[in-house]
Amino acid sequence: MQRLTVRITCLRRHLQVSSFGKMACLRDHPLRSAGVVVALAAMPCVLAACRPAERGPNIVYILADDLGYAELGCYGQEKIRTPNIDRLAAEGMRFTQHYSGNSTCAPSRCSLMTGMHPGHAHVRNNRKPDGLDRLKAKYGWEFPGQTPIPKAAVTIAEVLRRKGYATAAIGKWGLGHVGTTGDPNTQGFDLFFGYYCQTHAHSYYPGHLWENRRRVPLNNDPPVPGHTALPAGADPHAPAAYAPFKGTDYAPDRMLDAALRFIQENRDGPFFLYFPTTIPHLALHIPDEELKPYLGQWDETPFVGDRGYTPHIAPRAAYAAMISRLDKDVGRIVALLDELGLSDNTLVMFASDNGTTHLDKEVDYTFFNSVGPLRALKGSLYEGGIRVPMIARWPGRIQPATTTEHVSAFWDVLPTLAELAGARPPADIDGISFVPTLLGQPENQKPHEYLYWETPGYGGQQAVRLGRWKAVRQDMLRAGNPTPLKIELYDLETDIGESNDLAATHPDLMARMETIMKDARVPSKLFPMPPIDR
Repeated sequence: MQRLTVRITCLRRHLQVSSFGKMACLRDHPLRSAGVVVALAAMPCVLAACRPAERGPNIVYILADDLGYAELGCYGQEKIRTPNIDRLAAEGMRFTQHYSGNSTCAPSRCSLMTGMHPGHAHVRNNRKPDGLDRLKAKYGWEFPGQTPIPKAAVTIAEVLRRKGYATAAIGKWGLGHVGTTGDPNTQGFDLFFGYYCQTHAHSYYPGHLWENRRRVPLNNDPPVPGHTALPAGADPHAPAAYAPFKGTDYAPDRMLDAALRFIQENRDGPFFLYFPTTIPHLALHIPDEELKPYLGQWDETPFVGDRGYTPHIAPRAAYAAMISRLDKDVGRIVALLDELGLSDNTLVMFASDNGTTHLDKEVDYTFFNSVGPLRALKGSLYEGGIRVPMIARWPGRIQPATTTEHVSAFWDVLPTLAELAGARPPADIDGISFVPTLLGQPENQKPHEYLYWETPGYGGQQAVRLGRWKAVRQDMLRAGNPTPLKIELYDLETDIGESNDLAATHPDLMARMETIMKDARVPSKLFPMPPIDR
């Protein structure tokens, strides 16, 4: 018999991925032969690494889009019903001092995926990629996408896939379109389904979604735009005037179905499902049946779409219904895990990418008390823009109905999941694993010396969290800003609303904050901050 030599660099439980992540077993693989089977049988040390008893947990990470700190019942919301997410908190751990990666979508997701804080992250603001004309000509995009993360970036998915995890990203990506270095299929994900581009994701009734670089047509003819206004002369109080802004094929339905299918097909695990839903990001698109429970509950001022997103006759009801729809989706994911008997070996995490939108005509954040006592909203590095809800559930491992004040951020998620999977995270990341906190061992939890953010967006900003203290520098890129740039100082222990600037009374602390703002960062050519880059 001719000798067959097989070189194996990484043996995974499953070897092939279908269009929705379904794995083909080794016995069905086309490379199967007697020689291959004998070679594998002679490698017990390799096979041992894939034994179920020694593998890490399945991981489901659900990321809401523009959900405010206080828009869930378990974080104090009184008007919007979120029973499934509240149950998640009751069965797990609720974080009260968890921070997003940044104050807007793309840079926040970059920090989450790569474990880098915004002073080191590749993406530090929402920005269109370079070479748009060439890329659009090649791929025929309707939408440009965002700045892609580089090929050298190491994502959570890449770390987990090395440990045998099936990996899927289903929802809004925002870190690079098909054909770029940020394409999720080149960044460790076996399956991608949803929107590559954030602008595309502004419509919940688009003409298509994407599945692994292939367009998937949706039954919306014509697609509903994310941005438009009522036609001139239309009656803003007439329901019929809003008919053009309702579609047939609701993208969140498709994405949830894909997520549930991925779990079903990979139930033998281990798997990592990253579910960055578009809800409740504008536009206000919600099916009529899901809107009904909130219609008529409150006084409404129709939003007519003037220089904003798609019009809606009842914006308060629509926004509440969208969050309840998000809650329903979370409930269906958790219910499937329970039904399949996977919950005891599955860590479910839930968070938001930043604070509530500042577009008050569409979202009445004052009415809903969307960020509670926090200051500011999406786009700001004050607490309301970056402090977000975070919940973790893992029955039998995470103590139910617990709350932690551990100060953590998105860049901690990568090392946390790596530790649980038995993987080694990249050496140069900024994150610190919070596994001890999850497992009820706070005495073993390593704290951050500080947390750091920056963005050239919304006038240019920096922020530092140092223990109980928070330093914020605003309007750094606006004309007429004084030199030196002003730094504000707040004591979050006594002033969570950041209303009392104590900079003048703590000169030594201010000097420390200024040093951190200088030393914690590396200048970025793509996202320059001229006053401090030089």
